[in-house]
Amino acid sequence: MATNQEIAELFPTMAQRFVPSKAEGVNAVIQFNLSGDNGGLYWLSIADGVCQSGEGQAENPKMTLKASADDWHAVSTGKMNAMQAFMSGKLKIEGDMSIAMKLQTMFAQ
Repeated sequence: MATNQEIAELFPTMAQRFVPSKAEGVNAVIQFNLSGDNGGLYWLSIADGVCQSGEGQAENPKMTLKASADDWHAVSTGKMNAMQAFMSGKLKIEGDMSIAMKLQTMFAQ
């Protein structure tokens, strides 16, 4: 099980791994609602080739991803395939599905 700190560190790490060329045309805030013991609210803002991260509820997100903190940690660290997690219901997407499709490619491994 991932710790609170490991979950919280995922988002600044994602912002550091952001690949601007893979996010052309994306101008969006993505909300992450993570459930479970180490869950919480996090967000990524992608605009003008820059990705920023933060905690809490974002204003007007274009897409919301819902998952358990452990499942999102597994997806983020490559231990679980994002598409399989989505198809099995472990990952739920609300809002702009095209952003969800780009999410996998916008961040270097």
